[in-house]
Amino acid sequence: MQTDTLEIRPDIRAGLHALAEETHRPEAEMVNEALAAFLAHERWALARLREGLAQAERGEFVPDEEMAAFFARYDA
Repeated sequence: MQTDTLEIRPDIRAGLHALAEETHRPEAEMVNEALAAFLAHERWALARLREGLAQAERGEFVPDEEMAAFFARYDA
């Protein structure tokens, strides 16, 4: 396995170290898990954004009445 060097903010590093000790898990394992989750989320978010942009380019919009009804449910 390749080893890389990353700069981690001191507050994040301290939290990582504390959680690793508390859970008896290696820090590297936790960092890899967190990065994998972050990357999966970012890929999902980008795919959703691209899908929305493609819909907009095709002129596929929610009707005004439907949008008004949606926001009316949350109007305070």
